[in-house]
Amino acid sequence: MKETADSIHPTRWRWIAAIWLAGGLFDASQNVMIMHREGKHHWWVPLFLTELALWLPWALATPFISRLARRHMTGRGVTPRAIAEHLATFCTVTVVAEAWSALLQVLFNPWANRRPPEFLGTFGTSLLYQVLTFVIVYALILTVTFLLDSRDRMSRQFAEAARLNAELSKAQLAALRRQMEPHFMFNTLNAIAALVRDRRNEAAVSTIVGLSEFLRRVAADSDRTQVALAEEVEYLQRYVDLQKVRFGERLQVSVNIPTDLQRALVPMLLLQPLVENAIKHGISKRAVGGAVRVAASRQGNVLCLTVYNDGPPPSPDWQASPQGVGIANLRTRLQILHGNQSDLQMRSAQADGVEVAVTLPFRQS
Repeated sequence: MKETADSIHPTRWRWIAAIWLAGGLFDASQNVMIMHREGKHHWWVPLFLTELALWLPWALATPFISRLARRHMTGRGVTPRAIAEHLATFCTVTVVAEAWSALLQVLFNPWANRRPPEFLGTFGTSLLYQVLTFVIVYALILTVTFLLDSRDRMSRQFAEAARLNAELSKAQLAALRRQMEPHFMFNTLNAIAALVRDRRNEAAVSTIVGLSEFLRRVAADSDRTQVALAEEVEYLQRYVDLQKVRFGERLQVSVNIPTDLQRALVPMLLLQPLVENAIKHGISKRAVGGAVRVAASRQGNVLCLTVYNDGPPPSPDWQASPQGVGIANLRTRLQILHGNQSDLQMRSAQADGVEVAVTLPFRQS
């Protein structure tokens, strides 16, 4: 935190110096041009430098005025104490600035008066003419300080809101992930129970070992919401190996992922629930089994993933029927990660097949 404060402080001083230097140059140049226009052609350098130096006290006082303003902004608003402190500060800076101005005029006589100016007379006259200008200057310093601090507060609030939204989304995704893991485990345990009832003990043991390995891999990556498509295919292959123990040759799975898409980022456990859905509602309902085909393609900045199975087509009212846990969960995760830039659709394909298509923005790991 100290490094941040130290890095901001010199920058703020540079901005203050630049603004006051620009204002002083404008004021000095204006006075010199007015003097020449009135026909006074004496040496103008002392006048220019004097008028430029007149604003030095205000430039030096600006950080302290801003600090005083910030101290009261964080309080309960305008209080008698705040008004008193600002009045005292204004009077002090005004007196110092006018004393400085009178001293410069006495030393350099920039207006080339025939009689050298006196300090007290110059101080009183200058104070009378400049007090309104100084009121405006003080008000401008307070206004700019308020605007800059308001902008900084809004930036911090937006950053904090973005951070909280990111944490909320991460928590939601983690909750959805935790929902998927027992859902997958229960389905696999049911499959193991079926193998045991059929007295296929070796297949049941192999499935238990595969399930343990799958869950271990998922637990190791529990803090990741997205993975490379190549890693997602590895998760899918472990799941397919589990299912082949149950279905044997009745289940044929092919995966066609182009090499240039293997680094594409996708939600973790994206393909597994889609393939699980295809096996449960398609392949398992056919005595001869069937095939599941997983493919990926890219259209511009859009990644498209499709899962096809040649099982029976969906019922005409499938869109109105309740979605399974896996599909509903996946829809929610896509919405959290990509909003309206993602989509999940199920449609009839070829003669009697079903295809699920997922589209999402193409991003590489």
